Amino acid sequence: METAQSLNLLPVGKEARVINITSSGSMRRRLQDIGIIEGTKIKCLYKSPAGDPVAYFIKGAVIALRNQDSKNIFVLNYN
Repeated sequence: METAQSLNLLPVGKEARVINITSSGSMRRRLQDIGIIEGTKIKCLYKSPAGDPVAYFIKGAVIALRNQDSKNIFVLNYN
């Protein structure tokens, strides 16, 4: 059985599916506006040399998220 992890722990090149978002307020709204909702597939593309921000492929677009925001998105790996 797979266990949930926060998106900021997803390795480069791996894909996952969103299962929960714990952000609230305007950050939750922003994440939903860019397509991050339960069931969304996300692929980690690149991590900056310092590790923050990280580029993700989400619904046909490349989106950069800070670790403080991506740690509130929980995913299940599937590759």
